[in-house]
Amino acid sequence: MSMGALLRSVGVTKAYDPSRPAVLALRGVDLAVEAGEMVAIMGPSGCGKSTLLHLFGGLDVPTTGQVFLGGERVDILSEARRAVLRRRHVGYVFQFFNLIANLSVADNVELPMLLAGRRPEDARRRREHLLERLGVAAYASRSPVELSGGEQQRVALARALANDPSVLLADEPTGNLDSEATSEVLDLLGEYHRAGQTIVLVTHDPRVGASGDRLVMMQDGRVRSDARPGAFAQGA
Repeated sequence: MSMGALLRSVGVTKAYDPSRPAVLALRGVDLAVEAGEMVAIMGPSGCGKSTLLHLFGGLDVPTTGQVFLGGERVDILSEARRAVLRRRHVGYVFQFFNLIANLSVADNVELPMLLAGRRPEDARRRREHLLERLGVAAYASRSPVELSGGEQQRVALARALANDPSVLLADEPTGNLDSEATSEVLDLLGEYHRAGQTIVLVTHDPRVGASGDRLVMMQDGRVRSDARPGAFAQGA
């Protein structure tokens, strides 16, 4: 395992019910993600893949083990320190978009930058750039609920990228989209990945799983395999 990885978990376990320690969402997971990689994590429901993503992003802490982001150990930080780390270094994309319905598209994208202390004029310029690049600038003044699923996910991606995150974490980013919108979102993720963005995504969709540099298969809270997508097709 690389000690210079951007993301790293070491012997991570997670029990959501302390009274039942044998029931673990994660069972000793070791995983490293290098800067610039796009890693897809697949597996059946309940295998622990979303739990691992949340630990990487500092949304939760492991029961045992260690989690590192950019060389800093995340699991020993206070919630307040983890929140600061998330704002500065982590962008999230979710299946159900998690956009704020009573804010405009523009405000949804600007808000993370303002919370991070960015000057309003800088946040506005960055928002305009992202919405234009992602093809949703025409909807800046609209409510997210007026947009299609694919359009909402584009806005969610713009929001996730607003603070130039070290890593983009995507939890089933195409799970609520039709085939055409899925292809569009995958193309956008691919563009940012080729530009150097580190991406870790959780998916049930084999098309999404095959889009990364590595495909990590999980089962019963453990990593069962970790290889380039093409290796599985060749029976490796």
